[in-house]
Amino acid sequence: MASLGRKLAGKVCIVTGATRGIGKGIALQLGEAGATVYITGRTLVAAKDNAVGGSLTDTAKQIEERGGKCIPVQCDHTKDEEIEQLFDKVKREQDGQLDILVNNAYNAVKAIFNNLNVPFWELPMDMWDTVNNVGLRNHYLCTTHAAKIMVPRKKGLIVNISSFGGLSYLFNVPYGIGKEACDRMAVDCAVELKKHNVAMVSLWPGAVKTENINFLLGQHKMDKTDNVKAKKAFENGESIEYSGKAVVCLGADPNIMKKTGKILLSAELGYEYGFKDIDGEERISVRNLKQGLMFSPKTQWLGRLTPGFLYIPKWIFALLGNKF
Repeated sequence: MASLGRKLAGKVCIVTGATRGIGKGIALQLGEAGATVYITGRTLVAAKDNAVGGSLTDTAKQIEERGGKCIPVQCDHTKDEEIEQLFDKVKREQDGQLDILVNNAYNAVKAIFNNLNVPFWELPMDMWDTVNNVGLRNHYLCTTHAAKIMVPRKKGLIVNISSFGGLSYLFNVPYGIGKEACDRMAVDCAVELKKHNVAMVSLWPGAVKTENINFLLGQHKMDKTDNVKAKKAFENGESIEYSGKAVVCLGADPNIMKKTGKILLSAELGYEYGFKDIDGEERISVRNLKQGLMFSPKTQWLGRLTPGFLYIPKWIFALLGNKF
């Protein structure tokens, strides 16, 4: 499926942190699907010496080249007043309409990869805030402002971009805590939003080949022995637009309330809705047993013998995060 068509014509969306990475990919797909997309970020125009590039202007231009409508809003998501101004702007300009909010803004990628395999007691003391201010606290604030617009209209969808790190250890301690909290936020907010016909979900992309990841791979920053697994996962990862296709399908689903309060995996939404990545490839869920076994050199022999159609049941998968 090369294009998802104009499924979201007339819809109004906000994607936070859309200058590059997953946020940019989601914004591109929403715009291509016909939505009016407000995008946020701190960088209006990319600096010439920025190795990974990315800016609001660049994303907006690409959306418009695909026939979409984009409204870039320069916003520092560490500043509460700028977040409030963003939602006031959308409410004012769109006559109180907001259909989809994607909580994606995140500024910890560089810090995380500069400190891979560093124990938490040796991490920089500000790592917690670096990971969880514009990644968790900001998501909650944006969700609160969005709910004030969506609840009176009795419709809307809020998506937290999270990860497998919300279930099992990944990267570092602050990262995992933040992602699990994002998942729990979606579940708990959904409880209170459901009676108002507003859905909220948490979306887990797989390993994604973002601009930052491609730069790190190019600089051989992930070549150390301890990082080989991560390197392999990212080299075979999703494009930045794959999760965008998932959000488009969720936003167009008339039965979205059946999914509210759930943690959803991008690859499994691909199976359900019938879309593939922009390169035509079908992405594989982390619940795929064969893929899981092939990931570790110790179990690759078993993975080669395992049929590709076997998946770990969700209830067993969830036991990875069982605290009891």
